Amino acid sequence: QVQLVESGGGLVQNGGSLRLSCVTSIFMFSIKTMNWYRQAPGKQRELVARISNGQNTEYADFVKGRFTISRDNDKRAVYLQMTSLKPEDTAVYYCNDYSATYPWGQGTQVTVSS
Repeated sequence: QVQLVESGGGLVQNGGSLRLSCVTSIFMFSIKTMNWYRQAPGKQRELVARISNGQNTEYADFVKGRFTISRDNDKRAVYLQMTSLKPEDTAVYYCNDYSATYPWGQGTQVTVSS
């Protein structure tokens, strides 16, 4: 069974930075479009950023200019560099492929204090 293991979250102050990692066991990872999602308490999971197999990236409007998604196909990993963090970025962050095909990992908690 495919595993998605997110890490790198934590507690930061308003304006701080974090780098999230997601290591996967996805077969043929290099051809997959990978997404970062987040879910805040009481809210639905939402798409944050996407990176295609050709390194094309897309971002939700609420993170544009602040977050950067990247990938390492050799490590079957995807990353999310987050800067200028805001309290409204507080959520559990998850990765998955374009269609959210795989069982969700445990996520990594990001908490931004005001």
